[in-house]
Amino acid sequence: MTVAIILLVLLLAGVPIGVTLGVAGLVGMYALGGTNFTELAPSKMFNGLNIFPFLAMPLFILAGEIMNHTGITSRVVAFAQGLVGHFRGGLAHTNMVASVFFAGITGAATADAAAFGRTLVPAMVKEGYSRPYACAVTAAGSIIGPTIPPSGLMVLYGSLMGVSIGGLFATGVLPGVLICLVCMIIIAVSGRAKGLPKHERRQSLRELGRLFRRSFLALVMPVLILGTILLGIATPTEAAAIAVAYALVLGAFVYRSLQWRDLFAMLVRTAQISGVIYLIIGAAAILGWWLSFERVPQALAELVMGVSQNPDIVLLLIIGLLLVVGMVMDINAMLIILAPVLVPLTQQIGMDPLHAGIVFVLALNISLMSPPIGACLFVLSSVTGERVGRIAYELMPFLIGEVLLLLLIAYAPAFTLWVPRALGF
Repeated sequence: MTVAIILLVLLLAGVPIGVTLGVAGLVGMYALGGTNFTELAPSKMFNGLNIFPFLAMPLFILAGEIMNHTGITSRVVAFAQGLVGHFRGGLAHTNMVASVFFAGITGAATADAAAFGRTLVPAMVKEGYSRPYACAVTAAGSIIGPTIPPSGLMVLYGSLMGVSIGGLFATGVLPGVLICLVCMIIIAVSGRAKGLPKHERRQSLRELGRLFRRSFLALVMPVLILGTILLGIATPTEAAAIAVAYALVLGAFVYRSLQWRDLFAMLVRTAQISGVIYLIIGAAAILGWWLSFERVPQALAELVMGVSQNPDIVLLLIIGLLLVVGMVMDINAMLIILAPVLVPLTQQIGMDPLHAGIVFVLALNISLMSPPIGACLFVLSSVTGERVGRIAYELMPFLIGEVLLLLLIAYAPAFTLWVPRALGF
């Protein structure tokens, strides 16, 4: 009870999540007594971080930083607009398609929300969209990034639970594309009622070819990453290193928009982002050990199974817990804490490990855009100056659509797994 109170107080006080988890875990360890307290905590923290695939995360982050600094954003967005800009709500559709393309560059929802919040949201407002609606579209599309590979959350899940990261990457392709299609359908249905702008002229094939050629090398990156993993040429960590090398060559020698003096700032930014993630992972490992020692996972599993033995009900409870808790805590920390608790439940009800993994990842991604305190909402609010409440109001149709898609993914395993099965996973 003391640990729970400390967690709640520190969260409400706005203490960084890594510090919060670490303090709560240390208090729990101290309460157990013993003379090896000062040795046990560092040991558990080190063991929580000493997982080789974790090296992929900072490399993917660095690749994204390099690509973002080389003008790739404008090239990819221009191609996306050429494809769908002639529809009613063309820039909103462009936002979604560009999110699919950018999934292979950043792989982070908040990064996409920040990037498009600075570029596409002002462009949409200038063309006649309301700013809350433009922010809502951006928030809805931002979770495509960490769903389509490469995804840091998938790397984390696969490393922790011993699930094939390549298989998770393959499983994420279909849900990511479906998120884009669902959001585009919502934009199309609401477009006339909201009076969304429409460009009369469709791009000619020659113009589309020119836009494609300008963005082709950027669009190769996700194919390069996923292809090397699925073909067995490289591990996820090696593929991340290849992505960094590719981004460096592209920025410095092809587009000539990367100055070597800028690289230091990118490395610092990568270290800052990675440091925060690793602090959370290490601190969560301490708290996770205490939870396991106190048999909290087993108690929670018994509680859930006590509500119902029906697999469908158990799965619904798991999804509900992920959606709710993911709104109030960092999703990396929640994955580290909840996966060891909930994954055994998915095994008891007969879920495939890849199927369970994509349900976890997609549910936590959706929580990033869920009001009242989804992280992407606050990123967009800070970047654009729009109030969170107004963004959340415009976001509701997209949120409902994505939750319904999550339920389809969860309850139709054959449909969800046909891509990784076709690839041999």
